[in-house]
Amino acid sequence: MITQHLNIQMIRKEIGTSFLVLAMLFMTTFSAFAGHGVEDEGEKAKFNAGEVIMHHVMDNHEIHIGPLHIPMPIILYSKEKGLEMFSSSKLSHGEPYNGYVMEHEKIYFVGESGEVARDEAGHIHAEKPLDLSITKTVFGMFLTIGIMLIIFVSIARAYKKREGMAPKGMQSVFEPLILFVKDEIAKPSIGKKYEKFLPFLLTIFFFIWIGNMLGLIPFLGGFNVTGNIAVALVMALFTFVLTILNGNKDYWMHILWTPGVPWWLKFPIPLMFVIEFIGFISKPVVLTLRLFANITAGHIIILSFVSLIFIFNNLYGAGGGYGVSILSVAFSIFMFAIELLVAFLQAYVFTLLSALYFGSAVEEHDHAH
Repeated sequence: MITQHLNIQMIRKEIGTSFLVLAMLFMTTFSAFAGHGVEDEGEKAKFNAGEVIMHHVMDNHEIHIGPLHIPMPIILYSKEKGLEMFSSSKLSHGEPYNGYVMEHEKIYFVGESGEVARDEAGHIHAEKPLDLSITKTVFGMFLTIGIMLIIFVSIARAYKKREGMAPKGMQSVFEPLILFVKDEIAKPSIGKKYEKFLPFLLTIFFFIWIGNMLGLIPFLGGFNVTGNIAVALVMALFTFVLTILNGNKDYWMHILWTPGVPWWLKFPIPLMFVIEFIGFISKPVVLTLRLFANITAGHIIILSFVSLIFIFNNLYGAGGGYGVSILSVAFSIFMFAIELLVAFLQAYVFTLLSALYFGSAVEEHDHAH
């Protein structure tokens, strides 16, 4: 009984310490981010919560690891100057460099004079070069792919060396997830042809899940890979193209000439075709928006709670900032815990919907009845 009581106390102490460390790391990192939203207004600086939050959520040309700002390589191609590459630190202060200027993470070619022409709305009126830069999101994708390669190469080697033996090490950690995707997603949703799509489903599941987890480590750069609508759209288009390429005769017949409905719904006004076609093209849109919106919203909510500390500090001084920090940090940690679940759920939902689309494309109907 005494030993059990001591163990419970030790567990509670470890949990408390973990939450404290997490709160300190989160606050330290956000304090570094907060510097981007401070505008000089005489004696007192004004904190711009919207700018800080959007700077974190949107893609940009530098990575923040705590107080460190790591510039990323900018790669541009323009008709006037051809292909050029230089550090993003050259454009980080809004000053023209080598004929280019950057505003709100968009790069414009303004010419060698460096004069920035603006329209009536204050927007820069200049040509945009082809931007092939390695941004924070691109680096986050490379990092996610690198982690996946390390994991899967290690697991593949373990399966070869320990064939027929119990899993061990990294293999034992990820084998339940692999079997989960295989037995709970691929098999029930696709059927007997599931093995053809299993590599893609495993890849998409782990890419989204690992990318989501990287985005929840604030002191590692705060990557928002899956919260980028372009990344989500490309993954959805992969699913869409694979569905089209693997669609059988029954699948296309259901879309073009829906069986089992009155003829007047198909001719002369093809009402059923219009309905089926809208459902057909909406699939990648649904996949994209669900992933993008859920991941981005989670980041915004967490950052909004932490922003309250700096807002109250500006309005009511240090006392107001310290006072609201207790609730702010508590809610931020609670949302962080929820986001850990959401990170997995979004990977699961995207993979499940992709499997369902594949299943509907390869399903064979019984024409005997």
